[in-house]
Amino acid sequence: MSTGAISPHGTEPDVDTDGIVAHDGTLIPASELTVARNWHPWRWVTSIATLVVVAQFLHGLATNPGWNWATFSEYFTARSVMLALWLTIQLTFWGTLIGFGLGVVLAAARLSRNPVLQVISWSYVWAFRSIPLIVQLLFWFNIGYLYQTLAVGVPFGPAFFEFNVNSVINGSTAAVIGLALHQAAYSAEIVRAGIISVDEGQTEAAAALGIPRRREFFKIILPQAMRSILPNATNEVISLFKGTSIVSVMAIAELFYQVQIIYGRSGRVVPMLMVATVWYVVFTSLLSIVQFYVERHYAKGALRNPPLTPIQRFRRTIADLPLPPRGVTK
Repeated sequence: MSTGAISPHGTEPDVDTDGIVAHDGTLIPASELTVARNWHPWRWVTSIATLVVVAQFLHGLATNPGWNWATFSEYFTARSVMLALWLTIQLTFWGTLIGFGLGVVLAAARLSRNPVLQVISWSYVWAFRSIPLIVQLLFWFNIGYLYQTLAVGVPFGPAFFEFNVNSVINGSTAAVIGLALHQAAYSAEIVRAGIISVDEGQTEAAAALGIPRRREFFKIILPQAMRSILPNATNEVISLFKGTSIVSVMAIAELFYQVQIIYGRSGRVVPMLMVATVWYVVFTSLLSIVQFYVERHYAKGALRNPPLTPIQRFRRTIADLPLPPRGVTK
């Protein structure tokens, strides 16, 4: 029996469970039907053109002597470069730790019901997002011109002890302070956006069940907010890792500054820039891998089937291969 009525004036043949009913009423068996393939010529043309461009670029990397891969391999793991890389990682770590810690406090102040805390938090975010990072770094680097000594004590009263600013805030410390305070402004907005993205019905249900506020935040709100916070937070960490190159204006021997010193003496600009580029790519890729697994962890409560890891995809691909059964030989 056909799946639809045959129209005497229709132009479309009717589809039957065993085939297709033609206009003259004859049944064409499904085994005799030829399925026409969809052709996408422009898709193939675009793919081939892209592969040709990529192949030309890779050929140039391998054959162009200007890349000077011998110099690249010589300095890629050189001691001076590795020390500069370690300093870059330290600046990123402390800038991220302090920046996001302060950002959480600012986000909590912005979401509080205290108008004073709200105004202070908003003003901080507005100010530090408005001032360029390089200006903030140079300000903290030259803070000794404004304040030679700082005292800790009672406000507008006696001081308990004083210390010299230049002896405490050196170049690396000024870099960490500048990066962390700058990062805190963006982190505060990321955390605040993640928290307010949680449905208010969740908090209302928790209040109706009598769940304490602290447990409500860490068990209900935060796990859901992390799904919105993590992608943006990882982007900020990656930007901070690359943004540490700005501290080279303060003559701090991080990765980019050290590369500049080496090619300034040797004149081998391109291979030394490739040394810095590859290290930036390596650590950015590592951070992306960490982001994938952390996002997968927090997606367990929202997705019935979390995304497969690369290893799981590889195993599934191997398992789906049409392998001959064991014991069968040709």
